[in-house]
Amino acid sequence: MVTRSRDIAVLIVVILLIWQGLYQFTGTGLLTAPLDTFARVLRLLGTPNFWPHLHESASAFLRALAIAVGAGLTVGMALGAHRLSGEVAEPILVALYSIPKVTLYPVVLLFFGIGMPAKVVFGAIHGVVPIAIFAMNAVRNLNPIYLKTAQILKLGPWATARKVLLPATLPEIFTGLRVGFSLTLVGTLLGEMFGSQRGLGHLLMAAIGLYRMDTIMAITLLLVIFAITINSILLVVDYRLHRRV
Repeated sequence: MVTRSRDIAVLIVVILLIWQGLYQFTGTGLLTAPLDTFARVLRLLGTPNFWPHLHESASAFLRALAIAVGAGLTVGMALGAHRLSGEVAEPILVALYSIPKVTLYPVVLLFFGIGMPAKVVFGAIHGVVPIAIFAMNAVRNLNPIYLKTAQILKLGPWATARKVLLPATLPEIFTGLRVGFSLTLVGTLLGEMFGSQRGLGHLLMAAIGLYRMDTIMAITLLLVIFAITINSILLVVDYRLHRRV
């Protein structure tokens, strides 16, 4: 634990030094200095008008993540349980995963308009497919002995899912959830950038339009800190789940 903490501290120092070096090389036209960026973050957090935008982004992201997780797990486990359906659906899901989601945004705006629903749907679209693919493969690759044991014990469908399927497939499913988390966050922010009047994505686009580099760097830093923190926690849990298998 001490060694890992020291490695993380060294990594942070190296990143800050590289950041400062790039700032010295490029000047204020492309970057802001690390200390100036952190100071701008504190000023933003101390501005009352900033918090409604933060709340809007958090609310949209959590709703999108809930939809992506619920729909992804339902579709993925259903397809994984029926092998023929899974074999037919897998190339379709992979093709959908490879499509640039920005091309679907006009359709999302057409059906949901500008506002919270469009952001939520666009974020969920990004996350649902990888979650479904990981869940499907987790069920398909399940050791048949587990299901035979459940049949011997005369477990019902719900008991089998709760006591056999979920524990056995959880490590692989959790990996899909970790990937889905990151993509849902990206999708939600993109939705705010191109079709919203509130949220961090909207603030980021407004700062780009006004060429407010300090605000751009501050919002980006906030998003990076949030994404790295949550992903680090999820990665630790993911590692422990796979180690237990």
